[in-house]
Amino acid sequence: MKKELITELLQKFEQAAHEYEGVECWSARELQKTFNYSDWRNFLKAIEKAKKSCENAGEEVSDHFVGFNKMVQLGSGSLREIDDIALTRYACYLIAQNGDAAKSEIAFAQTYFAVQTRKQEIIEQRLLDVARVTAREKLSKSEKKLSAIIYERGVDDKGFALIRSMGDKALFGGFSTHDMKRELLIPESKPLADFLPTLTIKAKDFATELTSHNVVEKDLKGQDPIGKEHVENNTAVRKMLRERGVKPENLPAQEDVKKVQRRLESEEKKVSKMAEKLNKRK
Repeated sequence: MKKELITELLQKFEQAAHEYEGVECWSARELQKTFNYSDWRNFLKAIEKAKKSCENAGEEVSDHFVGFNKMVQLGSGSLREIDDIALTRYACYLIAQNGDAAKSEIAFAQTYFAVQTRKQEIIEQRLLDVARVTAREKLSKSEKKLSAIIYERGVDDKGFALIRSMGDKALFGGFSTHDMKRELLIPESKPLADFLPTLTIKAKDFATELTSHNVVEKDLKGQDPIGKEHVENNTAVRKMLRERGVKPENLPAQEDVKKVQRRLESEEKKVSKMAEKLNKRK
């Protein structure tokens, strides 16, 4: 398909969009022309197949296909009422998937929606990656803060490591840090938190922040009282998770967060370089 035709079809489709009560939608009568169907009855066959696909996907057909009537002007100048269907973007996608692929317009639409879906998946994954990296950075800051607080209260680095390990055992239902690494196939030299999902990282962070707060509020001193406080806080966080049906020890390991961070940084550099090139062309 020529680039000019692709651009034309893309513009036709996007410009045909309407907005009703904040919802983006298309007229089936207008889409019929965009998809190069000369006969409404034939286009209705594709629509009916699309409705069936929508139903099979577990979606409410009425949420994506809404029938309505509209007035059109005939060649004689008189008006006539015709049936039409308001379609969501998802409905347009289903019609394209069930349309006549021999038509270049339908082939374009199928490719277009596949690309758009992939773009959305990439965006969603990036947002998840950013959230996980941010959560891990926050946990590191919380642990440094706790370490500084308890150092002033008679606990050295070795004691802090033991307290943190006791917290892990409470959070993971009796499984120690070493146990969790072995269970999740994490190298012993790597931090456990680097392979945990965002939810667990945030749970550890919350328990750590609670400990920092309560150590100061209760004026706790020494390894044993502070260790007991940290265990109680992790136990409380675990209880909250369990009440919501989550067992932290059962959540699968994720990609090393440091690798995720490097990938995000690399992508940002590529975008920056691309922006610089575009600016130079102006």
